[in-house]
Amino acid sequence: MTRSVRRTRRTLQLAGAGAAALISLSACSSSSDDSPAGGSDTSGSASPKLSGSVTVFAAASLKESFTTLGKEFEKQHPGTKVSFNFGGSDTLAASITSGAPADVFAAASPKTMAIVTDKKDAVGTPATFVRNQLEIATLPGNPGKVSSLKDLTRSGLKVVLCDRTVPCGAAAQKALDASKLKLTPVSYEQDVKSALTKVELKEADAAVVYKTDVKSAGDKVEGVEFPESAEAVNDYPIALLKNAGNAAAAKAFIALVRSAEGRRVLGGAGFLQP
Repeated sequence: MTRSVRRTRRTLQLAGAGAAALISLSACSSSSDDSPAGGSDTSGSASPKLSGSVTVFAAASLKESFTTLGKEFEKQHPGTKVSFNFGGSDTLAASITSGAPADVFAAASPKTMAIVTDKKDAVGTPATFVRNQLEIATLPGNPGKVSSLKDLTRSGLKVVLCDRTVPCGAAAQKALDASKLKLTPVSYEQDVKSALTKVELKEADAAVVYKTDVKSAGDKVEGVEFPESAEAVNDYPIALLKNAGNAAAAKAFIALVRSAEGRRVLGGAGFLQP
């Protein structure tokens, strides 16, 4: 009788241990399955958990498309905020090298990006993400009958150019040099949006800007293509900055710009693929 009781007690002890082991394994399995949803997943299949502000210094011609991508970024990463500083690439580059706080720099030419990389204020090698081509913006209806780059040299026609230190101005001068044309504008503007605005406000008859700017202006201007623009197509590089205060979010924004979604938005704005 005693031996039987002992045997029964031993059987119950083994059964209890087995049940405990199964419960333990089940708990481990449940914990493992739940971890990605808890925000610790860093795989490419899910968006990383980002937060905080990202400051992007970008060429003026990127204003519309980058503003759209900024909103998309904030939507993909709740808790983030993208702040932009748009302007002439040379001015932005000078600000960065002077210590202005920024996470990302997107320039309208490799030359202006070099201002930053030469000072070792960027991380890694800048990546070209789009290209842009020049176009003439005229008043609606093109009352000046501008049909070529040479037409801009006619006396009495008020023409605006970007300053030669700005990528759009350097590209315009390159196109003029290729055509052996001399042009004295009524003003040189510090960025392409300022040049475009002169035409929109009817303060100038025409301006040499980018195709993307003509497109974004809609019916406020009329665009005139010219073959010499093929001699001065600008590459746009983007880079993470060395003193970025939010490097993780900055890298994610650059990734969005270079993604299929970024190409769709930029292509829709009239930018060319690199």
